[in-house]
Amino acid sequence: GCMVDSCRTCPSCQKGLEQFCLTGATFTYNSPDKHLGGHTLGGYSSGIVVDEAFTLRVPKGMDLAATAPLLCAGITTYSPLRHWKVGPGQKVGIVGLGGLGHMGVKLARAFGAHVVLFTTSPSKVTDGLRLGAHEVVVSTDAAAMAKHASSLDFILDCVSAQHDLNAYLSLLRLDGTLCLVGVPEQPLAVHAFSVIMPRRNFSGSCIGGIAETQEMLEFCAKHGIVSDIELIPIQKINEAWDRMIKQDVRYRFVIDMASLKQA
Repeated sequence: GCMVDSCRTCPSCQKGLEQFCLTGATFTYNSPDKHLGGHTLGGYSSGIVVDEAFTLRVPKGMDLAATAPLLCAGITTYSPLRHWKVGPGQKVGIVGLGGLGHMGVKLARAFGAHVVLFTTSPSKVTDGLRLGAHEVVVSTDAAAMAKHASSLDFILDCVSAQHDLNAYLSLLRLDGTLCLVGVPEQPLAVHAFSVIMPRRNFSGSCIGGIAETQEMLEFCAKHGIVSDIELIPIQKINEAWDRMIKQDVRYRFVIDMASLKQA
């Protein structure tokens, strides 16, 4: 997954929230290695040594390539949906249909919520419905947005580009929560009255602990959920990078590590 170590003794680690380790979790890629020195080098290799406490078991029958993004995008969206107890009888918004957003739609639907997808791309409406959204709103349509004012229990914001948070906060009902998992490059403005009236909550989330990640894999296996992927050989990594920058992937690239032998 995303982590290979943590202190294991701080309050966060003791609660199974290793991603929030107070001394800093050791992430799988480009993270300071507290034991060996240097930095971790990620999983772009034919083999990797990991402490057994940070290994995960992929349930039988799951496609390994399509399961791989669950260890990042899957747990990033699963954890906040679970933490805020998303379930039947709730109306949940997913903002953005990319690598994170497409997992958010699938998982929120599996949790039993009524799912409303918000996207700036009219071309993604059909795909949003295919992935499990009950409704798809093109967010540039002010009238369509207004129909959902003060009606959502929870919003998972998966957008990494600059966007108007206040427009989405206005869609929350009393005590509703907007959780940010996308990472825009610049700070986003939040107007005080967007949260003061009527007592709305603005929060964020980052992956999940090891136990919760295993729980997520079991949940996905039970509900037949994997990521929509495009499998590529490592020789096409630069081309894939360029396409990703252009948002030309639906919805995750996965590298076939067997192609390393040909590199």
